[in-house]
Amino acid sequence: MARSTKFAALLLLALSTTAPAQDSPKKDKAESNADRMKAEAEADYANAPVAEQEVKTKGRVTVGGKSLAYTATVGTLTLRDTEGKPTASLFYTGYTLDGTRPGTRRPVTFFYNGGPGSPSFWLHMGSFAPVRLKTANPEYIKPAPYDFGPNPDTLLDKTDMVFIDAVGTGYSRPLGDTKPSAFYGVDEDADAFAKGILRYATKYGRWNSPKFLFGESYGTTRSGALAYQLQDRGMALNGVVLLSSIMNYGYRQPGLDEIYLNYLPSYAASAWYHNRLQNRPADVATTVAEARAFATGPYAAALSKGQTISDAERDSVATRMSQLIGISPDFIKRANLRIDLARFQKELLRDQRLTLGRFDSRYTGVDSDAAGERPETDASDTAIAGAFIATFNDYVTHTLGYKTEMPYRLSARDAPGWTWNWKHDAPGRGGQSQNNPNTAVDLAAAMRENPYLNVLSMNGYYDMATPFFGTENDLGHMMLDPSRQRNLAFRYYPAGHMTYLNPEALHQMKADLSRWYDVAVGEARSATPPGGASVSGADGAGQVPN
Repeated sequence: MARSTKFAALLLLALSTTAPAQDSPKKDKAESNADRMKAEAEADYANAPVAEQEVKTKGRVTVGGKSLAYTATVGTLTLRDTEGKPTASLFYTGYTLDGTRPGTRRPVTFFYNGGPGSPSFWLHMGSFAPVRLKTANPEYIKPAPYDFGPNPDTLLDKTDMVFIDAVGTGYSRPLGDTKPSAFYGVDEDADAFAKGILRYATKYGRWNSPKFLFGESYGTTRSGALAYQLQDRGMALNGVVLLSSIMNYGYRQPGLDEIYLNYLPSYAASAWYHNRLQNRPADVATTVAEARAFATGPYAAALSKGQTISDAERDSVATRMSQLIGISPDFIKRANLRIDLARFQKELLRDQRLTLGRFDSRYTGVDSDAAGERPETDASDTAIAGAFIATFNDYVTHTLGYKTEMPYRLSARDAPGWTWNWKHDAPGRGGQSQNNPNTAVDLAAAMRENPYLNVLSMNGYYDMATPFFGTENDLGHMMLDPSRQRNLAFRYYPAGHMTYLNPEALHQMKADLSRWYDVAVGEARSATPPGGASVSGADGAGQVPN
């Protein structure tokens, strides 16, 4: 999940001095900002360790009535170029079941968030680690002290876990004279993670372990490219978990209508949740199914006609849209049948002076101006950020005992040299780069080559940052043959972008993942290719819902 922080602005304010009257305020601000960024970069290079760090602590958690003893290892992996020169220090936290030895056949899963530019502490603190920040839904988490402790829904009974921070985030930093631009890009980032995972497998003897990737948000973009890169370097994976996916950024270009199709079922789910539908179905899955059918049929046909659509068809489509998403037909027609996300967030509950959250539309916020065009804040972000940040900083420092002079960077977007390279060299394109990445192409190539590679897509109905229908479109256009389609499964939860914030959803996710791991690992050990690791559940399994 991408996050912003006020740290840079506060630091700039603290370092600034009163400018002479004749100096340009803009020039002074630019020079001060440049000085700050240079000083921060120099401090990072001085404090980031070239030698790999490692601090171990012991813990215990009860899962399904069974007490599991584990070792938490917090430290760094040193990335090197082909000549052996250190290029980056990659921070991670690993959890291994006690008794795990080099060469073990016990699974290991690598977790990371997205952004791009986000560290992994969101997944680390909220999902499947042996410890977890307790959350309820959907409400603002009260200020400290926070309820943090053992996680009965941990995946430790199924897999060891490694949470990795991307270079430039958390405590991960470039080394020496290596520029941040060497890591800030679709392919650059995937290369760094590939090197980090290969290094971890070598250092801890995990080459013979079943291996899995678990990415959230932009982390799923990374997973598509990373799965192919690892396989190309000799590390075939057993499985990839895609949580709250966005794999194809081509849909999000101005002038394209696919984004409106992708959002419509999420709008319908949100309207259902907030009871804004006149003939409200008994469950959200029914609402979503109706919205899918409309989006791929009458709505897609109407949008494809652009300005040539007839008045009668425009009226008919607007009326049906209104029934599905709870917005008036007049508003829909004035928006040319194309409702941008910010407008929907503002409009659905405007009569109550409430806005919807972007990461999770179950959360509502209150703006100072109820007549505005877009929400002033994202309630689903501000409701949880403080608790996650404080809990992680306390945990990593005082419980895990990791010591460093560097600040834990909440976003690489605040770092010196931040510019993301969106070009992507996907397989099968003869070296011709994509300007807007679609790493579902990479994932499809990996699945075609590896008949044992299982993929599980997990999505929240109320995720407005990466709508689930967009995921279905991305994965549904990988052009897999039937034998590989059986390796692709979908699951849905009554939650938002961070599905694990909902305790009930987290518990169901754990059950779904447990069954999926059993199948994926079992098939890798069998003598014949898999018949499919489909997980039964809402809206179908093993195929994109119709």
